Amino acid sequence: MTRVSCLTYYLTRHQESKNQRRQDEKMNTVYKQPIWTKSFISIFLSNFFIFVTFYGLLTSLPIYVVDELNKSSVEAGLIVTILLLSAIIVRPFSGKLLQDFGKKKVLMLSLSLFTLSSFLYLWIDHYGLLLALRFFHGIWFSIATTATGAIAADLVPNKRRGEGLGYFAMSMNLAVVFGPFIALTLIQITSFLVLFLVLALLMVIGVVFTAFSKIKELPASQKNTDKKIALEDLFDKKALPIALIGSLVAFSYSSVISFISMYAKELELLEAASYFFVVFAVVMILSRPFSGRLFDKKGPNSVIYPALIFFVLGLILLSFAQTTFLFLLAGGFIGLGYGSIVPCLQTLAVQATDLKRSGHATATFFTFFDIGIAAGAYILGIIVSQLGYEVLYFYSGLFVIGIIAVYHRHQRRKEATTSPVSANL
Repeated sequence: MTRVSCLTYYLTRHQESKNQRRQDEKMNTVYKQPIWTKSFISIFLSNFFIFVTFYGLLTSLPIYVVDELNKSSVEAGLIVTILLLSAIIVRPFSGKLLQDFGKKKVLMLSLSLFTLSSFLYLWIDHYGLLLALRFFHGIWFSIATTATGAIAADLVPNKRRGEGLGYFAMSMNLAVVFGPFIALTLIQITSFLVLFLVLALLMVIGVVFTAFSKIKELPASQKNTDKKIALEDLFDKKALPIALIGSLVAFSYSSVISFISMYAKELELLEAASYFFVVFAVVMILSRPFSGRLFDKKGPNSVIYPALIFFVLGLILLSFAQTTFLFLLAGGFIGLGYGSIVPCLQTLAVQATDLKRSGHATATFFTFFDIGIAAGAYILGIIVSQLGYEVLYFYSGLFVIGIIAVYHRHQRRKEATTSPVSANL
């Protein structure tokens, strides 16, 4: 090696070392930007209480309808469906409401009316009125959860959005555990009236947390003054591709939330079913710090592809589960997979559009997500009645393999229309 080439080599290595130090300093600066601010914690807790109430009622109301109102299981199922239908109808309008009237104002109003709805269960003992209340409750559920998701996206630092929204998603995942646990425990030791009162009081706490949060609103110059409703006011076009992928994920996940307890009963593992979502939540919490940072540092593919594979493994393992160990192990894989996929997809939906349209992107994502859950519960219910639970979960796993192909095609198209640098952001 000549002196010139040696000098060139060392200068090149020195420059690379210098660039690496700058990159490390930049990353250190990024991670010094806090996620867990007072406002983020307040919105996290508000969202947690909303979903504790949602899942608590989702679990207990079918029992209430059958045991207390003496209705059929079909009518009990309609009590669950009517709220979801309400949310699907109203959610597309939520983004425009947030942009036109301000996120905190809309959140405070929707939370207050959601809380009022929660108290009304104390006086409703007629099935027809209960259906009407569920529809009314669903309106404010859809607006409030769109608002909390959009506000959370605004509160976290841009460079840590994947990690931040991953943490925020924990509020929903934890509620999956705590909501049914509170509901099933209270109706065993007390009454439905006590349950309804406890859930309503939890929502009062959620309203208080929201009231003390500081939320940065758009300046008046950036707000849409046109009161006419156009298609872009209902859906964000840029977020649609990811929202459609999210609906496919929701479709497959509906096989879990809709039929896991009945499958466990068939396997004589009903006691294990109560721990299924506990394992789900524990695995999700342990993986969240790593998956969020990996998303921000290496890009979405580094998280979403492995998460989809874990989701596939969990569903297929569930189809072969005959013991408590395999049943709970499947719950762990599903928690690791599905628990990582949804916040990543929501982050991609928000990142696909402008900051001022974060509410529209959030509304678009969850509208299609709700549609996926509702469609899956109905269509997969037909499959269960014809083929059984084992076949259902095996086919659901194969369906997620198809989602991997769809996501891969979407990413290839996205990378083809962007520069190599922006594709890795």
